[in-house]
Amino acid sequence: MNNAKRYHELALASVSQPSDKGPFYHGTKADLKAGDLLTGGRTSNYQSELVMNHIYFTALVNGAGLAAALAKGDGTEHVYIVEPSGRFEDDPNVTNKKFPGNPTRSYRTSEPLKIVGEIRDWQRLTPEQLQQWREKLANNKGEIIN
Repeated sequence: MNNAKRYHELALASVSQPSDKGPFYHGTKADLKAGDLLTGGRTSNYQSELVMNHIYFTALVNGAGLAAALAKGDGTEHVYIVEPSGRFEDDPNVTNKKFPGNPTRSYRTSEPLKIVGEIRDWQRLTPEQLQQWREKLANNKGEIIN
């Protein structure tokens, strides 16, 4: 029984600590600078009544660009290069729930992300694409795994 428990713990650890080495990106409309820390505890961009326990990031520049475009607020879209300060896991809101595996290379952490730079060149959405994404998200009845 003890070996079975240890095997289960090891299996969970491998799922909850991806081997992706980055680089990693976070998209937002917040105006930040290198050295700033991003943390959870903010309102969700997708369900305004939900305070998120995690901060989300991706290893895909254009994925972070999409997140920046969909972020709340009227500010300028930013894609920051970030470094996780501790453990992180696959984002359960997209991993295996919507896409088999983790093709979006999307992650979350309850520990701070440190901003180390900014990317200024990524594939931006057209106004039509952005509207399609907003409509898709508005019609999504799925629950966010927080």
